[in-house]
Amino acid sequence: MTETPEYDVAVVGGGPAGLTSALYTTRLGHDTVVVDRGGGRAAMMRDTHNVIGVTEHVSGNEFLQTGREQVQSYGADFVRDFVARIEATDAGFELTAGEDTITARKVVLATGFSDERPDPPLPRTGQGLHYCLHCDAYMFVDEPVYVMGTGDAAAHVAMIMLNFTDEVDVLTRGEAIEWSDETDEQLRAHPIDVIESDIEAMEKDENGWLRAFEFESGERREYRGGFPMYGSNYNADLADQVGVERNDDGTIAVDDHGRTSVDGVSAVGDITPGHNQIPVALGEGAKAGIGLHYDLREFPRSREEIEQSGPVDEDEVPAISAELMATAVSHEGHAAGPREDADTDAEQSAASDD
Repeated sequence: MTETPEYDVAVVGGGPAGLTSALYTTRLGHDTVVVDRGGGRAAMMRDTHNVIGVTEHVSGNEFLQTGREQVQSYGADFVRDFVARIEATDAGFELTAGEDTITARKVVLATGFSDERPDPPLPRTGQGLHYCLHCDAYMFVDEPVYVMGTGDAAAHVAMIMLNFTDEVDVLTRGEAIEWSDETDEQLRAHPIDVIESDIEAMEKDENGWLRAFEFESGERREYRGGFPMYGSNYNADLADQVGVERNDDGTIAVDDHGRTSVDGVSAVGDITPGHNQIPVALGEGAKAGIGLHYDLREFPRSREEIEQSGPVDEDEVPAISAELMATAVSHEGHAAGPREDADTDAEQSAASDD
């Protein structure tokens, strides 16, 4: 494929926020494509936490695969590639993804951020190395925990972890402490050890989980897991290409429906301000999708438009493409589509008649 059709919406990023935006825009009748390079923070999850209706044993990749299948089932297209360029045009936007050129009236940026990883030795992500306090603190109730870092964030996360366990260390990895004097005074008033020696070796249990760190000082300390606090790198190159306004912390400034400072560009998920949580991302994606529907839908036609162009002609409705209409009327979620519960009700009714 060298060129794709023109879309109403192009979503860049296939994480929870981007997929939810695409789900809403597609089900609301707008031709949508999701362009996703793969990977991302959600894909790293060994288990899914804090998402109602999704159990712990569902991995991030399984969660995302189900989301992709849902979005595609409603008629959205999916392109596995990296968007290197975005440019505003008279008709909307032109995106370059590999050898493909994608044109769309609206764009949703759901490109997220990458956590800054500390140097090895380190346990595997999800088996002693964790990036989300609100997701994973529950895993370490009454277990020994470390926090890596030298800034205020590391010190504060260590103090927060005392809500869950009485064994918390801050590991500075041999680097100079950078947190403020006020934070230092606060930290020293909590039962937390600051280990300044760097890690020399690591022990794991038979399942690959972290068991202990050995330090260059010769000391050995047991930990079940912990949190590196070295900051984040926002994937905002595309936002910068079209001149989207960013906040001081690097996030993209958005309104309540994800609209940015550039008309036609929305942003959702970890690249926007707020808690980096899947339920939050789902809500942002839903609101952005609804906001795009407000901006794109043909009807109701305004009184001014009616005065200029006359009443809506029967040939103009419904305002949904032939492709999406064909998918909708055959979908299991459509009123006339196949429904297992309807078949079951019919069988039960026939049985009662007998």
